[in-house]
Amino acid sequence: MNVEVEVQCALEAEGLPPASAFRIWSAAALSDFEGDAALVIRIVDEAESRQLNREYRGKDRPTNVLSFPFEIPAGVPPEEAGHHLGDLVICAPVVEREAIEQKKTPAAHWAHMVVHGILHLRGMDHQVPAEAEQMEERERGILQSLGFGDPYDE
Repeated sequence: MNVEVEVQCALEAEGLPPASAFRIWSAAALSDFEGDAALVIRIVDEAESRQLNREYRGKDRPTNVLSFPFEIPAGVPPEEAGHHLGDLVICAPVVEREAIEQKKTPAAHWAHMVVHGILHLRGMDHQVPAEAEQMEERERGILQSLGFGDPYDE
């Protein structure tokens, strides 16, 4: 399996993880994925996160991570669509603030946001308790494989 990750940084910020970390975390979240995969991770400020969250989710506030699964355009045969999974938009100020509030290392929380977002791109969700439990268990396993603790441990 080949995983291609394009990291776009749309803000000036200190202490962001290097692109190589995003690639490692992405590969871990896709370790059981069959075939090649490509995705874009865009790091944004609160204004862009808020605008996208309002436009696509109807919530007028910035959020930690937004997932935009790729949808094959009408009329394009699946074999010609490539292997783009979708895009993640991660809000750096929100992630940094949450890491402090949740008493996590910044790297642990960034990794969690990448893993969480990719699981959404893969079709997982947490709207109902049974799905949330399954998704959280998968996140725990992936993050443990990366050397991080349980992201839901209070």
